[in-house]
Amino acid sequence: MISDRDRPLRIAFIAYRGNMACGGQGVYLWFLARALAEQGHEVDVFVGPPYPDPMPFAGQVEHLPNQQLWARWFARDPAGMRPPEGALHMFTPLRFYELAASFLGFLPEPFAFSVRALRSLSERLRRGERWDIVHDVQCLGWGLLPLRAMGLPLVTTVHHPLTVDRRASFVRDTNLREAIGTMAFYPIGMQSFVARRLDRVITSSEWSAEQIVRDFGVRPERVSNVYNGLDTDLYSPDEAVAKRDDELLCVGRAGDPNKGIHNLIRALRATTSDLQLTLVDDDHPDNPVFKWARDAGVAERLTVTGRVPTEELVRLYRRAAIVVVPSRTEGFGLPAIEAMACGTPVVACSAGALTEVVRMGGGGILVAPDAAADLARGIDALAGAPERRQELARTARDRVHKQFSWQTIATRTTGVYEAVRAEQGEPRRTTSLSASVR
Repeated sequence: MISDRDRPLRIAFIAYRGNMACGGQGVYLWFLARALAEQGHEVDVFVGPPYPDPMPFAGQVEHLPNQQLWARWFARDPAGMRPPEGALHMFTPLRFYELAASFLGFLPEPFAFSVRALRSLSERLRRGERWDIVHDVQCLGWGLLPLRAMGLPLVTTVHHPLTVDRRASFVRDTNLREAIGTMAFYPIGMQSFVARRLDRVITSSEWSAEQIVRDFGVRPERVSNVYNGLDTDLYSPDEAVAKRDDELLCVGRAGDPNKGIHNLIRALRATTSDLQLTLVDDDHPDNPVFKWARDAGVAERLTVTGRVPTEELVRLYRRAAIVVVPSRTEGFGLPAIEAMACGTPVVACSAGALTEVVRMGGGGILVAPDAAADLARGIDALAGAPERRQELARTARDRVHKQFSWQTIATRTTGVYEAVRAEQGEPRRTTSLSASVR
């Protein structure tokens, strides 16, 4: 006889942004949901805009609308802030909150989405639908707590706490007004409070787990590191793509000080080889990388691609001799894994999760962060050693496939679900909320 624990799970994902182009949470949602469905689990998705690509593997995908008023406010787009149902709908409580919060410099999206998700799931519970687990993706809004109180086992994924983004924003701030804006913008109090009260926080590296424990106050035993996943069929070597032995590739935004692009430009000047750097970043003339390159005397050795589709990014990974990840901190370090999966060795800074990710992949070398001379020496060490590059590439491909494929991540994630359910003994009876949350 098959026990309840042995049956496929019914999982409800809730994610306030779902499109792959809007950030890592969209990629994570789509690929993890697909991998879980391929393993026989039933997956439902409740998602906010930008909405995900079609998800035919999901049982149901419900779009929870919001107008992203905070983005339109900062873009000075008053026309886009008008509700499609008519101007009076601007004064419904949730929309008025979103408008007021945007005006005051807060990020209202996670809280507002969590309330909409609460409404939707509560209504479905009232109609008799049930889930074995609810999996939040980086929202951590107040609306999750009533779901937890209704008896739904609830986990969340946090790739890194917002405190990391806030510290990076403080680095960019140039005056007191900007620093005050940074303090107000990030809903860290809400997210840390909610995170401490959920059944489990899933994350993508031991480094991120430490940040969550330290900054959000989550108990260590409540944090589960399953790492992040990669489409290892797409990110793979291709012998038909010829290597360019003089090409360095970096994927990262120069405008984000955490990505260490300025340090990379200084390192490029210090390399002993006449290497060319291809940077996948915005190619707008105001990108600061152009000035840095001119000041360093390496402008003719720099190519900035602008945004590229995924297929072109994979081709660039395959073509490069070395991929450089000069970040000052990373919650995971996806470009390092993508490069190793494509058969290209990595030179990365030993910052954040990059140390553990590169060591697990076995396809690169680590250098000190924020040290241009060390980064240059690491680049030169691999640039002048083609046989070593090939050896690193062979080692990494097998390890990356084994450690970071989405099927592997789905299996680890299911283990977390089952641990949460086991802790609760018999599944708790779920109830629905009254019309007061509607």
